Amino acid sequence: MKERMPGLVAILLLGLLVLGTWWASDYALQSIQVDPPRRLTHERDSWSEPFVMVRSDARGQAINRLEGKAMEHFPDTDSYEIDQPRAVGHQAGSPVTVGTADHGVLDQKGERIVLTGNAHLQRLATPESQLLDVRSEQLIIEPEHDLVHTDQPAVVIHGASTLRGTGMRYDNRTRQLTVTAASNVRISGEDQAARTSGHKDSQP
Repeated sequence: MKERMPGLVAILLLGLLVLGTWWASDYALQSIQVDPPRRLTHERDSWSEPFVMVRSDARGQAINRLEGKAMEHFPDTDSYEIDQPRAVGHQAGSPVTVGTADHGVLDQKGERIVLTGNAHLQRLATPESQLLDVRSEQLIIEPEHDLVHTDQPAVVIHGASTLRGTGMRYDNRTRQLTVTAASNVRISGEDQAARTSGHKDSQP
């Protein structure tokens, strides 16, 4: 028995050492965050100047183009802030639209472009429709649906007609323009005749 005592003591001490090491490791893991979650702040993680983004359809044809003097991406909002943006829409079967402003934000996974500061949108003239010109402090473009709208005061010029109001929505696919609260409307005789004769463009 005396010959076994040193071996038993060594095994006991080794067991205590293993238990002590396990306890210390578990305590440290519970007390200290090994990989604390990343704190997202409004700090850019990528940028470019100048830049061009092109979106194509299933056939590989370009239907939207967004460019600007400079671009910054912010991970906390997953948005792109753009200096002097220019957004061009060229979807099949619809007139070309061109939107510009002092500042722009591309967010909602690319489904929305917010133009702010001297926001200006033109629907270029075609053989079937006249030039449509929209100006406001802010215009929101939805490229996927070919829509532009705002809840702020806007001035719309269509041919020789002028419309001023608050809250505007234009569907480029149907060519339908809606103004929520018009304060000043001046429709020229030519536009009135076009509406009467079934012209494709539609006004409120």
